[in-house]
Amino acid sequence: MMKRHPTKYPGVFYRLADRIGGAGKEKVFYIVFKRDGKAIEEKAGRQYADDMTAAKAARIRAERIENKRPSRKEIREERKATKWTVNALWAAYKEANAGKKGLSFEDRKFLVHLQDSIGAKEPRELAALDVDRIRIKLQKAGKLTTAARVLELLRRTINFGVKRGLIEPIKFKVMVPKLNNETTEDLKPAELARLLDVLAKDEDQKCAALMRLALFTGMRRGELFRLQWNDLDFERGFIRLRDPKGGKDQTIPMSEPARKVFEGLTVDPESPYVFPSRRKKGEPLTDMKKSIERIRTAAALPAGFRPLHGLRHVYASMLASSGAVDMFTLQKLLTHKSPLMTQRYAHLRDDALKRAANLAGDIVSAAVLANKKDSENEGKAAGEAALDSKTG
Repeated sequence: MMKRHPTKYPGVFYRLADRIGGAGKEKVFYIVFKRDGKAIEEKAGRQYADDMTAAKAARIRAERIENKRPSRKEIREERKATKWTVNALWAAYKEANAGKKGLSFEDRKFLVHLQDSIGAKEPRELAALDVDRIRIKLQKAGKLTTAARVLELLRRTINFGVKRGLIEPIKFKVMVPKLNNETTEDLKPAELARLLDVLAKDEDQKCAALMRLALFTGMRRGELFRLQWNDLDFERGFIRLRDPKGGKDQTIPMSEPARKVFEGLTVDPESPYVFPSRRKKGEPLTDMKKSIERIRTAAALPAGFRPLHGLRHVYASMLASSGAVDMFTLQKLLTHKSPLMTQRYAHLRDDALKRAANLAGDIVSAAVLANKKDSENEGKAAGEAALDSKTG
């Protein structure tokens, strides 16, 4: 019998066992409690396979004592009786990841692309052709990124079911199209000037302000929409980013152009948000698709340019190509967790350094040329002086 290891929670202990799906060991938590005078020992779950902890096991023990939770055996029997379709697995996944960031966007993709096409099927009923049809349909529509996101979502849903013991692994791999995530969107000076001119004249100045802020701060779309007035420190000149992509709240400097944009916006007394929703009082805006598309068309921006995300790239590209901003500083301004994410702009920094190096060469060449002219002038003056002495 494997050794029991106590925890700080009464009635909770663990044993060490070989890790499922990985090398090394993992803790397997157990709970002990009494019912009708009889001691009961039950497995609560594995450290990695079930994401179990001593604290979670203690909560399970409390629920079992109060008879508010079925045993693992009862749960297994219930699962066997349930028809675990792709739709049912997705519902279970959502319940297990209720606090996950971006879950609402994933749910929308699932509803649009998976629910009706294959959602009613159990994973074991799926054929590779079913998945290929989804990919081919989206790729023909020019939606390669959507195809990759949807198929990755399907793969994750099925893996969730396998990991939780709800279904058996399927007999084929869900192949997710590879994307070139290193694409850096940019605008030529003439295109940027044209966009700024359109922004100045557009009827929706709130949307124009949003796009200007994307350009002047490099903030992400979600960060802009979540921005609240108390996130703006006008006195010290900083902007707090709420729940950014990296996780923890962060601050970035507030540039003078950004300050002017903020000062030109109207404050809604009924909402804390800089960009409040028109329909849902007290809630932030979540989209400005119509206005953004109108502006994009009027400015004749490149076909693949995504206005808000693209303007973040323009911001980064301008700073990198200026030669005045190093990669570490740029990483902090863009709130990238890893310097690898900032490296896509490194070639622009290199170009700036090359221009600086060439400038040094030009200065040296100019100095040599000036020295040559001085020497020629001195020689000419000496010749004229010699001639004057002879004639004199």
